[in-house]
Amino acid sequence: MKLIIAEKPDQGSTLASIFKHKKQNGFIEIFPNDVFLKGAYVTWAIGHICQLVSPEKYQSGWKKWTLDNLPIIPEHFEYEVTRDKAKQFAVIKKLVSNPEVTEIIHAGDAGREGELIIRNILRLTKCRKPMKRLWISSLTANAIREGFKKLLDEQETRSLYFEAYTRACADWVVGMNASRLYSLLLQKQGFSDVFSVGRVQTPTLALIVKRELEIENFKSEPFWEVLAHFLINGKKYSGKWQNDGESRVKTKELAEKIAAFCREKPAEVSEVLSERKEFFPPLLYNLSALQAEANKRFKFSPKKTLDVLQKLYQKGNVSYPRSDSRYVTKEEADTFPEILNKLSQIKDYQNFFPLPFAQVADNKRYVNEKKVTDHYAIIPTEQIPNVERLSPDERIIYDLVVTSLIAAHYNKAIAEYTTVTTLVDGRAAFISKGKVQIEEGWRKVLISKDREDEPALPLLTKGEQGQTEKVEVKESQTQPPKRYTEGQLITLMKTAGKHIDDKELEKILTRTEGLGTEATRAGIITMLKDRLYIDVRKNLVYATAKAKILIGAIGQEILASPEMTAKWEQKLKEISEGSAAPKQFMEQTQKMVIHLISSSIGQASNWSFSEDVRENFAPSRQKTKRQSYSKLGPCKKCDGSIVDKGSFYGCSNYQKNQCNFTISKKILGKSITQKNLKLLLTEGKTEVIEGFTNKDKTFNARLFLDEQELRVRFLFAEEQRNNSR
Repeated sequence: MKLIIAEKPDQGSTLASIFKHKKQNGFIEIFPNDVFLKGAYVTWAIGHICQLVSPEKYQSGWKKWTLDNLPIIPEHFEYEVTRDKAKQFAVIKKLVSNPEVTEIIHAGDAGREGELIIRNILRLTKCRKPMKRLWISSLTANAIREGFKKLLDEQETRSLYFEAYTRACADWVVGMNASRLYSLLLQKQGFSDVFSVGRVQTPTLALIVKRELEIENFKSEPFWEVLAHFLINGKKYSGKWQNDGESRVKTKELAEKIAAFCREKPAEVSEVLSERKEFFPPLLYNLSALQAEANKRFKFSPKKTLDVLQKLYQKGNVSYPRSDSRYVTKEEADTFPEILNKLSQIKDYQNFFPLPFAQVADNKRYVNEKKVTDHYAIIPTEQIPNVERLSPDERIIYDLVVTSLIAAHYNKAIAEYTTVTTLVDGRAAFISKGKVQIEEGWRKVLISKDREDEPALPLLTKGEQGQTEKVEVKESQTQPPKRYTEGQLITLMKTAGKHIDDKELEKILTRTEGLGTEATRAGIITMLKDRLYIDVRKNLVYATAKAKILIGAIGQEILASPEMTAKWEQKLKEISEGSAAPKQFMEQTQKMVIHLISSSIGQASNWSFSEDVRENFAPSRQKTKRQSYSKLGPCKKCDGSIVDKGSFYGCSNYQKNQCNFTISKKILGKSITQKNLKLLLTEGKTEVIEGFTNKDKTFNARLFLDEQELRVRFLFAEEQRNNSR
């Protein structure tokens, strides 16, 4: 009998769903069938069941935060089961130890993290049984069945585990030492807070702080432009004065003189330049591109896009979400006609059919096996959902994925760009630009992210003459660099190589994945928010005083630059390819950390921070104030108010009358937001919350407050209907 270990409960259920099965406590029994002749068991992790142990588990003295304890470098790294997931680990261990189980099928996500999660569990269970690897890019019935028939040998993906394990250990060493180092040194400077430092989060933060300082230090200057409105042979258009390619005038006086000279003067078209440009359909989406687009068009945070995409993947509607490739193999391209035929039956997409191209299997723009890494681009699967039953967010993300595939089967878009030079009184040159769409092509399907808003110009020919009808002077100000949006942060991390001066290192970082991976970037941005390094308001990213202090202290240390990440990613890639040893990499990491400690301690006395930064820094005090005074709703036990107390919601009167009314911030794996907490306290129930996990079941429900027992309970759709009658 075989034991299949999936990464998450929903995935385990989906893997078992195509076979006759019976649900048990923490696992599913698959009955004998043509794929598993003796049947099988399916169980699952709940994400990262195992974690690297804390420093004091190695040495009790390491619990205390002192500079004398640094560096903290264990001789051997150890994992442990996280306390809240011990029950599921016990289920897995019991199944692994079952004498009936003769082979393990590793069914974690087909990537580095999935490799690490399942193999760590097997290490802690001391499993010595043979293992095979399920490696699939979608959770459709066909993909699951074919995947089980074509299992990989365990050694084919073992090097991915070595890379992920080494990455985790190295990140632990850097984070544990650097966070303590800078927290302690900055404490001496008067900043009492924990300063989290990490191999990926810190260089990302450094780029954000750099932009913040550019904005703060920018000095806006006025400039003027001269605009003229022409009437040439009955045709009206406007143009902007230009001299040697520059349209900005530095003084108002000069701009007014130019305008005065041009008023009511004859005008002649002196040059008409037209250029046709062709635009190919965009590439298919990888995760970064999809996160950037969803943020730009719908203000979705990167994490929200990934979460929604994960749900669609687990339903079998889209392929693997954490892909870094924008290409597919020919084998995948051959499935497109069937998928598109099903999509053509959906009302929302009928207008795009029939397609200009029936298939793209021979189009190297989309089909390139060499550019497909662990996974191909994110595409809809043949398992087409009833789009009416998708949640609004799921429908938005699914639509982006679907329309990108449809657009790939359309012609290129062709536009003609025209630049007209008009001379006023034979001397003053005005430039007019316009665009005419010649062929719409794929733009019929997609709202183009690079679409210009240039107006169409009338048909003009060289030598045509007319009059200058009106001239005006427009005053403007130079603008500081724009703030990053959350979507642009994803792109910034992906293209971090552009910020490196060393061309060789730039190539390395570009060749790898930039800062972080497709799977981790959204989490890094969320971490920066949670640790009060960045503030996102109306989708724009602001660096906080805390961020400026940390990056100011780190200064030119390699830890804050993409260079270090470039070198690390290159070595980690070599480990995954089997050409580099994890031991050597860890030795280099340890040397870097030891250098960082001695260098930072030596430089700390030279650190200086502006009064403005010092005045604005008070994250701990601000947080305490928020917890004490941000009233979220009335207490149901006394006359107090419920406030955010950090790890839970509680009564503001605790100090006054020991009121112990509390509500957990996390219920069955789901975080309870302040918005839902307010609804619970004021209206008695929350919005529908998706993704509660209880044992092997995932479900959606509202929370309601039982005011008699002062307990939070679940309210399911059926109960709500009965109560409303």
